[in-house]
Amino acid sequence: MALPNIDASKLVVTRTTTPKPAYDKKTLSFGKNFTDHMLCIKYTEENGWEAPEIKPYGPLQIDPAAFVLNYSVETFEGMKAYRASDGTINLFRPEKNMQRLSTSSQRIKLPEFNQEQFLQCIKELVKVDERFVPDEYGYSLYIRPNFIGTEPNLNLMYSKEALLYVYLSPVGPYFPRTVKLYANSKQARAWPGGVGNFKLGGNYAPALKPAMDVVAMGYDQILWLLGDDHYVTEVGTMNFFIFWINANGEKELVTAPLDGIILPGVTRDSLLELARQWGDFKVSERRVTMPEVVSAVNEGRMIEAFGAGTACVVCSVSEILYEDTKLPIPVDPTNPDAVFGPLTNRLRNELLDIQYAKTPSPWSVPIE
Repeated sequence: MALPNIDASKLVVTRTTTPKPAYDKKTLSFGKNFTDHMLCIKYTEENGWEAPEIKPYGPLQIDPAAFVLNYSVETFEGMKAYRASDGTINLFRPEKNMQRLSTSSQRIKLPEFNQEQFLQCIKELVKVDERFVPDEYGYSLYIRPNFIGTEPNLNLMYSKEALLYVYLSPVGPYFPRTVKLYANSKQARAWPGGVGNFKLGGNYAPALKPAMDVVAMGYDQILWLLGDDHYVTEVGTMNFFIFWINANGEKELVTAPLDGIILPGVTRDSLLELARQWGDFKVSERRVTMPEVVSAVNEGRMIEAFGAGTACVVCSVSEILYEDTKLPIPVDPTNPDAVFGPLTNRLRNELLDIQYAKTPSPWSVPIE
């Protein structure tokens, strides 16, 4: 007989007796404020998935010898809930996050789970804490699913016990300004044959020190370069886009391909699809090297560049430091105070209009 999978109909809800006061959305900073409840679903190889539980937000009880604490057997996701002008709450392409979580968890041999049922449990959690979903354009409720190996076992094999848990955090704009990047060719975030295309916790910890080093230098994020040709890959926690006149004289929006190094971002995929629907310029997924970027800047072919991800949506780049040379990246030549370049702003507005259900789209999934 098959072991139980996640079943949203068995969800148990225990509400907090000490609700938190409402947050002032004007003071929200990313990932520092949390709602009243969290979702937890336990798994054991012997008994399968237990009944899902929504309970008051609080510390997890975990064995010191758990796989996650010793061998970083952990993957996670980032998604958001948005409140439309009519008060309804929507998720944005949540099935993409479920698919990526499943793919990432398979890479570290965590158990399979029913994606639709897990997503339904997440919707129920958002319903329970819906008062924390901000009601202003540009603000949202960040959703962080985590999947960890919890078996207490120091043998390097696989975890026979696991925990899926989800918590929520109301957030405001991530980068309400342009960003400056430090191009790093000395260290690598990901490499061929590695796990850069999976959303694993172990991918992020090694980047923390280099990231903080460049912040101390006055830069916001690292532009990760790879190989002797300085292949342009990603920006910190974001996918990276360039809009330029390419060497063939074509106006082109380009980002790195999904070659096993790049994380398949949901925002990335959405922006590419929107731009292709417009048909106004060439849209490419291909390798670009940093010397090509330098040539484009020096020859006046660079139009704008931006990072993209769930947390920030999009953010324009105003400068890249590469081999001790500061490369100015145009934002909006008609407005020196602009936070977004014209294309970045167009993409941002179209995406936000879908996320906040101003523009009807199958990408916007209501929580009912």
